[in-house]
Amino acid sequence: MTGQGARSRSAGRPTLEEVAARAGVGRGTVSRVINGSPRVSDSTRAAVEAAVAELGYVPNTAARALAANRTDAIALVVPEPETRFFAEPYFSDMLRGVGSELADTEMQLLLIFAGSDRERQRLAQYLAAHRVEGVLLVSVHADDPLPDLLAALDIPAVISGPRSAEETLASVDSDNYGGARSAVEHLLSRGRRRIAHITGRLDVYGAQRRVDGYRDALEAAGVRELLLEQGDFTEEGGRRAMSALLSRHPDLDAVFAGSDVMAAGARQVLREAGLRIPADVALVGYDDSAIARHMEPPLTSVRQPIESMGRAMIGLLQAEIGGEWGAGGPGGGPTSGSVVAVGAGGHRHEVLRTELVVRESS
Repeated sequence: MTGQGARSRSAGRPTLEEVAARAGVGRGTVSRVINGSPRVSDSTRAAVEAAVAELGYVPNTAARALAANRTDAIALVVPEPETRFFAEPYFSDMLRGVGSELADTEMQLLLIFAGSDRERQRLAQYLAAHRVEGVLLVSVHADDPLPDLLAALDIPAVISGPRSAEETLASVDSDNYGGARSAVEHLLSRGRRRIAHITGRLDVYGAQRRVDGYRDALEAAGVRELLLEQGDFTEEGGRRAMSALLSRHPDLDAVFAGSDVMAAGARQVLREAGLRIPADVALVGYDDSAIARHMEPPLTSVRQPIESMGRAMIGLLQAEIGGEWGAGGPGGGPTSGSVVAVGAGGHRHEVLRTELVVRESS
């Protein structure tokens, strides 16, 4: 016997690369066929299966991972209490996007909460043992030590929402500034002039950028007074902030809340005060979650593509780690319509577009 077939057998166990060469396809395509992905044409699948049969290739994911000193696992780390994770649609949408992008790969996803000092200490020990290939960080505050820990351990990481404009990790975010500005410009176009903003926690860079968008939209319209009250992205925080705003500014005629969850809390307070939405006070949220669609009246909200952000994070993490992820994995390229910049150390920062969805609340 001559040619590639003889070389494959003489060299021992056939490799994925040899199957790909025999079938005339890429390594990732072979992995997709082996793992049953539907994203392969019938003719390509037949060619790969024929090459597998001819070469006698037998997949062995565990052996491959051990030989390469790999864990074939990544961690989605949420430095928040579990109660917040399950109460806010943002997190479930993010998890759905991450999971869908990993579905056709051999990577396992670990969900880890690190909302307390004890949980952070356990996580630090776990990561120091290099038990994961990389980390996705979601909902990180400016003073969180986890990003610096990952950098010190030299673990590839992608952060959802940079900590500042000088973020040193690869990051994925939505256009918080543009989304907030479009919300306020919409309220101005409806004749509102006493527009309040319930912010998220201001140690979150995205919340700061929404304040910037709010402020600049008002200033461009010649409105100088800023009616600001800090919330915390929770429903109770929205209630407290709305009560404080009404006590100081009873003549306000619109509210832009930094999340749909806070908008739901604000709505309760407005209703209890006998104010009609939108006749007396227009209300706009942020996220365009299921809460916005099911509120009465339905809530105008800024849609940020949270699932797409999760998928984009996987693409960036693959680029940070390098190499193939089993069944082809995510492509690692930028999301359609996003803006990509390259920061310190060559890390990519991707910003996805937002969209204002107008409903009856405004």
